[in-house]
Amino acid sequence: MKHIGFLSFGHWTPSSQSQTRSASDALLQSIELAVAAEELGADGAYFRVHHFARQLGSPFPLLAACGARTKRIEIGTAVIDMRYENPLYMAEDAGSADLIAGSRLQLGISRGSPEQVIDGFRYFGYVPPEGMTDADMARRHTEVFLDALRGEGFAKPNPSPMFPNPSGLLRLEPFSEGLRERIWWGAGTNATAEWAAKLGMNLQSSTLKIDESGKPFHVQQAEQIRLYRAAWQAAGHTREPRVSVSRSIFALVDERDRMYFGRGKEESDQIGFLGGVERAIFGRSFAAEPDVLIEQLKADEGIAEADTLLLTVPNQLGVDYNAHVIEAILKHVAPGLGWR
Repeated sequence: MKHIGFLSFGHWTPSSQSQTRSASDALLQSIELAVAAEELGADGAYFRVHHFARQLGSPFPLLAACGARTKRIEIGTAVIDMRYENPLYMAEDAGSADLIAGSRLQLGISRGSPEQVIDGFRYFGYVPPEGMTDADMARRHTEVFLDALRGEGFAKPNPSPMFPNPSGLLRLEPFSEGLRERIWWGAGTNATAEWAAKLGMNLQSSTLKIDESGKPFHVQQAEQIRLYRAAWQAAGHTREPRVSVSRSIFALVDERDRMYFGRGKEESDQIGFLGGVERAIFGRSFAAEPDVLIEQLKADEGIAEADTLLLTVPNQLGVDYNAHVIEAILKHVAPGLGWR
């Protein structure tokens, strides 16, 4: 059995060829897709966060809205760039959204990806202290955020408050019990996966990672997950961690699918450079008839190691078509792999 959800980047463009021509379209259709995915029996609705882009930005209003419209499906991010975040304000936002959703948030956070602008986090008021990189700053923001989610008091109360205070130091409110265990780290390297394990975060592994061995992407990803699990065990955590991987997978079951994805592109890993420096490996996409997909996916070691699979969806093709993409995997592919 696997948890199967979707991951949307929330792209929008005023082009006549897009079904999401405005930010309003992208946001409202994201909510409708979460509702549709829940009705189809999917397990998760996840959203990517990008700043300075025609994509989904601040995630918490969207997460709260999805939580108010659904009852069962997990609602999450993959990922929030922690270079941009005030960790204490984020803890308040996350607590509020999680309470609205009935404790269904699964928040993926990370150091972030290459940006639309140069050092965009500086426009948000965050500058790495001397001797610290922007990645160091993101990890520091993360540590503060995780501490806040423990729900322990840390702020000295005003002796003459506007409203009566409980005794002792004060914590951030609203507090959502259990959210701390539903935080995931998006790791691009083996080392950051092991760091996430030590801090007790779940692991999100995307469709790319830094190329550390020259092996195929799915093999490197599986190795990363195994290192993460070993580090988790060594840290002495008592609960079982969760691990997700993302994939672009399309079952060709009708003429629309064949028109959009039946051309056989991106059937092998790709190599690129992040920031022009770091060699990265990008995992292949899958598009085939269901019986062929089943055999291809059986050989994917990264998927085999994970308990959660996030299907990246082409959100600009509209809610109805994306619901069809999700349903095709749930109905025609997942059973053949023992995932349902």
